[in-house]
Amino acid sequence: MDIRIAAYAVIRRDGEILLSHWNEHGRSGWTLPGGGIEGAEHPLDAVVREIREETGYEAAVDRLLGIDTMVIPAEKRHTASTPLYAMRVVYRAHVTGGELQNEVGGSSDEARWVRLDEVSKLKRVSLLDLGLRLDAEEPAHGAVR
Repeated sequence: MDIRIAAYAVIRRDGEILLSHWNEHGRSGWTLPGGGIEGAEHPLDAVVREIREETGYEAAVDRLLGIDTMVIPAEKRHTASTPLYAMRVVYRAHVTGGELQNEVGGSSDEARWVRLDEVSKLKRVSLLDLGLRLDAEEPAHGAVR
């Protein structure tokens, strides 16, 4: 079984949420900015780096919202013949600087602020719904699920 640990952020402002459009291996959908941890990188450092890479913004993490895990069966993976254990660390963050821009040459192709009441109309990955649920529940003291 392969293992992937990734960190993502819920970033909201004035009734909008910052999203990244994932587009890889013929699949796509709107998701939270974030992605895989590199080497011995701490999840906090990874999410800040990924936000910058995918959206152009500098960001600061406010709090841990939760940790989610899932197993993707081998037959649903496009690039491997073994199952994937995915751990997704979800934070709340806010923008501290930079300018909105799309990632070039990565797994996402667009970044956008989207009105929260429009999110349900988007083609999206399950991580986006998970992040919104965790943000709405705001577990005490960053409790994990």
